[in-house]
Amino acid sequence: MATDRTRTAILNAAERLYAERGFSDVTLRDIVAEANVNLAAVNYHFGSKDELIAELFVTRSIATNRERLSELKAVEDAGGGRAPIESVMRALVGPTLRGCLGPDRQRSTAARFMIRASIEAVPPIRKIRNREISHLRRFAAAMRRSLPGCPDVDIYWGLHFALAMAHQTIRDSERLDKLSEGLCDLNDVDGIINRVVTASVLALTQRPSAATARAQRA
Repeated sequence: MATDRTRTAILNAAERLYAERGFSDVTLRDIVAEANVNLAAVNYHFGSKDELIAELFVTRSIATNRERLSELKAVEDAGGGRAPIESVMRALVGPTLRGCLGPDRQRSTAARFMIRASIEAVPPIRKIRNREISHLRRFAAAMRRSLPGCPDVDIYWGLHFALAMAHQTIRDSERLDKLSEGLCDLNDVDGIINRVVTASVLALTQRPSAATARAQRA
């Protein structure tokens, strides 16, 4: 039990410090001081700073991905195995945006940590993102069921662009607020989700004709 408490103390301290100061400005000595443990405990439980960051990111990502897949299952079950594309895209981007935006979430340590992870994308986080894609394949399959005539290449680009819009909104929310002079309400999370979903669906369903595509390339 003491070992479990030490491990939890290290994880909690690291998440707080990374959320507040970012990954590059926090050392292992900062973490052990915050957690009130010795450096050997960090090495014993995690081995390195990168492994500690990876565990924190995986833990938070698992929770988000479970929420995504739960929402996807619900909308597909409601549609007899095939959901409207709007519902699929909402299940994809909604949990991420709800988890990081809004006045309540932005004050939480977990949300601020994931915002840091989105902004800084240090090597251990990039490695995990590039490796853990099985849940995204399930979304691609759901998108095919929603849009049976849509080419696979458009499905993958559509999924990619939807995620990119969500993450860019999280990363640059402060800049958008300043640019729009407060007109873009970053606390209206449902409104943000609606905008990302609408743009994503338009990109998938309003594809140019072959003649238009040829004219654009000419």
